[in-house]
Amino acid sequence: MSKKQSTKTKQPLKGIKVIDLTRVLAGPYTTMVLADLGAEVIKVEMPGVGDDARHFGPFIEDKSGYFFSINRGKESMTLNLKKPEAVKILKKMIIDADIVVENYRPGTTKKLGIDYDELKKVNPKIIYAACSGFGHSGPYSNFPAYDMIVQAMGGLMSITGNPDGPPVRVGSSIGDITAALFTVIGIMTALFNRQKTGEGAFIDVAMLDSQIAILENAIVRYIVSGESPKPLGTRHPSITPFQAFSTKDSHIIVAIGNDKLWVKFCKAIDREALLEMPEFETNDLRTEHLEQLIPLLDDIMNEKSTEQWIEIFDSLQIPSSTINDIEKVFTHPQVLARNMIIDAKDKDFGTMKMAGNPIKMNILKDEKHKKPAPDLGEDTERILKSLGYSTKEIKRLRKEKVI
Repeated sequence: MSKKQSTKTKQPLKGIKVIDLTRVLAGPYTTMVLADLGAEVIKVEMPGVGDDARHFGPFIEDKSGYFFSINRGKESMTLNLKKPEAVKILKKMIIDADIVVENYRPGTTKKLGIDYDELKKVNPKIIYAACSGFGHSGPYSNFPAYDMIVQAMGGLMSITGNPDGPPVRVGSSIGDITAALFTVIGIMTALFNRQKTGEGAFIDVAMLDSQIAILENAIVRYIVSGESPKPLGTRHPSITPFQAFSTKDSHIIVAIGNDKLWVKFCKAIDREALLEMPEFETNDLRTEHLEQLIPLLDDIMNEKSTEQWIEIFDSLQIPSSTINDIEKVFTHPQVLARNMIIDAKDKDFGTMKMAGNPIKMNILKDEKHKKPAPDLGEDTERILKSLGYSTKEIKRLRKEKVI
């Protein structure tokens, strides 16, 4: 694509149709990212019930804010996939679709007759992404999974929290969200491959696998030392000082990632004498002698307020930060400058703010206002009519609880 053409494109995935058979978080987050990139996403839900997340709080005038925040920009139709006629309708939708995303427990879609082997008979080029707890192979494949289960099983909770403290869950649903992001990567790769070969693909992403994939230095530390890493609070296991310190009025994060920064840091805190101490000369030595160094820095950091330290460190470009609560995140100038707080307007309760799209591209319009999450089944009739169903047939399908 030429530069002239690319700058005109505002939705890179425009023209890509996604059939979304997902619910709760990992799957819907996957399809939300695709919708943000311009794909048409048709969310297929159970009549009368819908996605489980529609029933999760917090609620805004009887609507789930949780559901609203991760289903923006999608369309919704209802299909009772336990009924053969609903499966027939779904297969009609697959004919001109590009992607199917589901997060059923492995084996469920086969029982329903909508697994990859069945759907590729209808559309050989279909890209079928299955995002599940444990994947479509292995002894745990059919086990139920939730975010905290995979955080625990995947080792993440064992390295999270304070030393000698109780197990701590990571504050966001990182088990679901990392799986969602890896699923998006798989889908994008399959789209690129299909462009070259004309072939569809089956993508199998597991939440547990995704947790293992992001353990990074914890795995290396275990391999090198033979000992399982333990929680370190805010401290980095191999960079020092790189952690939270208490100040005169709150806490501050300081991240001294190399020896040049250590020199700047010592000058900033007016403790150049530390530069003369051989045990602190290099990062490896500082980490080796952290039990000597950290108490010294604790005393120093308590001499000023967080705001005073931030002013000093910012002026010298020493990596540091306040520990912001969510209210402060919503007003942070960098967050606002990057359009990371957006909104969508619901016809019933009005405007709701939510996190924006972190993927910034010159070929993608970074919108401040998004299309809201759909009401349950609000697009069913329109979609069925586009498939050739008459008003009379749609009434019959409703009566028979197919839709």
